[in-house]
Amino acid sequence: MFFFKKKKKTEPLSRHLHDIKRKLKKVLLDTCTLKIEDLSREDKAIVEQITKITKMLNINNVTRTQAYLDFYLRYPEIHWAFLGHAVSRNGGWNMTDLKGDLLSRLMSEEKQEEFFEFLERGNWLIFQDAFPQFLLYAESIRQGRSLFYLLPCMGISRFMEVIWDDFWQRRDSYILAMAQVVNEQSYLEARMIQNPFYKEKIFQTLEFFLQDLLSFNQILFPSRKGEKASLTGMTIHQFGSLHERIILGRRLYHLLFKDRKQHKEILAWCISRAHTGSRKDYWPHIFNDVNEGLPGPLQIRRLKNCRLIKGSPKLYSPQLEHAWPNMKHRPAEPGDWFDDSGVVVYLKEKEEPVNGKITGDYCETLQNLELAVLAKKTVFI
Repeated sequence: MFFFKKKKKTEPLSRHLHDIKRKLKKVLLDTCTLKIEDLSREDKAIVEQITKITKMLNINNVTRTQAYLDFYLRYPEIHWAFLGHAVSRNGGWNMTDLKGDLLSRLMSEEKQEEFFEFLERGNWLIFQDAFPQFLLYAESIRQGRSLFYLLPCMGISRFMEVIWDDFWQRRDSYILAMAQVVNEQSYLEARMIQNPFYKEKIFQTLEFFLQDLLSFNQILFPSRKGEKASLTGMTIHQFGSLHERIILGRRLYHLLFKDRKQHKEILAWCISRAHTGSRKDYWPHIFNDVNEGLPGPLQIRRLKNCRLIKGSPKLYSPQLEHAWPNMKHRPAEPGDWFDDSGVVVYLKEKEEPVNGKITGDYCETLQNLELAVLAKKTVFI
């Protein structure tokens, strides 16, 4: 059983959320779990087909990211699919940064591989949990009936069975999206964040603190405005905090969906720029997926005020397929994180100021990283 920290103060809930909470409490008391061997032949076939398709698309960050977008374009009422796509793009950029011009000079090859495994495992885990939910929704639409009782047979939390049934009846896209934020981050908590291996190799290493100090855990949403993409986004400094990650998810959702014009601009960019994992995808004036620089240590600065100094080669940002091979994953760890109906407070919609101005911070991050590379050829081994 995975434990969820209760919030100190309870918040008033709407009648709708009270109803969801009542159903969640009922689920917690129900010890009878549907098993795949109990299913009809038709239901078994549905589960097997969904598992097959999910595995086929869960090859690497590029295939996952595209699958999220393709699904959102077919079912735009499922907002998390677009949020998942946009955040997954950032996951790919973080993976290729490990082999790019800056971080690769601060980290040994062993550490690069450890960080890649961490990022890739998290990306893989979320997809194999989230995408079967999407495919089951699509099949429910096709058949015209709710099939969400099959979710536990695919290892999906009982929490999401309640939420999907509620969405099927009430079509509240915000509640569904926020529930999926809670679900995916809680799903990762025990498997990744609290995992002793990753605690030692990732969270307790100087590299992680360096990235946190330099705000290199920024999430960027490029948008289509002329030739040069504009950036919207946010930074998270407390990645190890489940609560902070959920709040970040809510704020990122606001950036993507609360301003209709901004939503259209970000979506238009995503549709027009296939995800490769290279940061050249959004800023080709600074990054290139071909290495223009000379081998060896970085000798002089290339960036000033987020522009390349005249005559400087662009920063190398490789495509994912050239940076990392596909990774074979061990099966996801079993278990349901859901043990507290109090998590429903996260589904309450809040109006909070989220401006998403990130370009200045991101430019400062790039320049700080470049200075760190110049200061020390290899900081971490």
